[in-house]
Amino acid sequence: MNWANLILNTDSYKLSHFLQYPPETAAISSYIETRGGSDLIDVVFFGLQIFLKDVLSRPVTMSDVAEAEEVAQAHGLPFDRAGWMHIVNAHGGYLPLRIEALPEGTLTRRGVPLVQVVNTDPACWWLTSHIETALLRAVWYPSSVASNVRKVKLALRDALERTADEPELLLPSRLLDYGARGVGAFEQAGIGGAAHLVHFTGTDTLSGVLTARRCYGAAMAGRSMPASEHSTMTAWGGDREADAYANMVSRFASSGAFAVVSDSYDINTAVSFIWGKQLRDTVKASGATVYIRPDSGDPIETPVQVVQQLDYRFGATQNRKGFKVLDRCVRVIQGDGITLADMNQILNRLEAFGYSAENMTFAMGGGILQKVNRDTYAFAMKANARQDTSGHWHDVWKRPATMNVKASKAGRQAVISGMAGLEAVRLDALAGRENHLRPVWQDGRLLKDWSFEEVRALAR
Repeated sequence: MNWANLILNTDSYKLSHFLQYPPETAAISSYIETRGGSDLIDVVFFGLQIFLKDVLSRPVTMSDVAEAEEVAQAHGLPFDRAGWMHIVNAHGGYLPLRIEALPEGTLTRRGVPLVQVVNTDPACWWLTSHIETALLRAVWYPSSVASNVRKVKLALRDALERTADEPELLLPSRLLDYGARGVGAFEQAGIGGAAHLVHFTGTDTLSGVLTARRCYGAAMAGRSMPASEHSTMTAWGGDREADAYANMVSRFASSGAFAVVSDSYDINTAVSFIWGKQLRDTVKASGATVYIRPDSGDPIETPVQVVQQLDYRFGATQNRKGFKVLDRCVRVIQGDGITLADMNQILNRLEAFGYSAENMTFAMGGGILQKVNRDTYAFAMKANARQDTSGHWHDVWKRPATMNVKASKAGRQAVISGMAGLEAVRLDALAGRENHLRPVWQDGRLLKDWSFEEVRALAR
């Protein structure tokens, strides 16, 4: 069984689509968008290049065709053996498709086409529909993660701009990705982890770093730091909790920063007595920053209380905006199942107590990579045009009488700059204006290789 068999990377019913189009069909054009008509710019387009390099770059082989035929017949579906063998023999197994897309990292409103795809071989009119399952999945998931993470970035930026002296310098490290263990697959962690790195530089999802490295040429898109977990702390036993923390200082002070989960027994005792008394001088003399991580208790009150306790034991200075900043040797990480709403409450409470947002770094796991689905931003891929064998294009669209929100766009699409940002127009009405949908892939060849720096610059 070849799990990379591109023929089988689709919905079952699509294996029957080669028999369903009008007989004079030569090409089908389809596009991907987020449905809706809001003027709010809330969508970040990201992740297509991962699919192009990791999936679409693999040619279909004769053994793939044989396997797919066997599976289709046993599954109760017809199979277009002649069509797939044509792709193997005439195209070396590479799918004859042309894909246009917005630049990765583009910020846009809903209802703007992100991707448009059409077959380039008239013998493969059915191929555009066949690839929908894999292509839409490749776009909606990373784009949705990147869009959600941007909302977190905007909230953090707002808090830092109010309470910190150097908000833009601090912002990239304020949200850590702890999501690798909370997703359904290694591949998902890599794709979602890379989407998080579009906006932030702190991560413990190593596969996200590797995806950005492999697919976008980022030598190192994210940073981590030594950090404990409960097993390494509780292995010392409750009576040696202070020794466990002291070992962390001894081992990792030279790294400049490290994190210690400190709620294995009693977070208040750990912060006020062990860190704040027993190890206070050692920590201050270490030259490093210790990130204290509470991992239980009230998700809003506990981290704020830890900041206050650290202030009492280690002291704080007042920044130029009048807010208190803890001694540089201590900071707090809060990553205990928080949501964006929780984060805003924590930031507001810190500010109310006179503390800068820079005292707190946040971490999210499933909230970043797992709590998202295709309907979060209403992603859809729909056919918009059919070319007949004489070369004439015919509009294709849907207009459900009972649900207007599912209406699709008719005709080949283009994207232009308008008064309110990017907007969709028919390709035949472009009239010399710049089309932001750019060719990125054709017949097995990558036409545009976006760097991670370019993606981040657009998403900024």
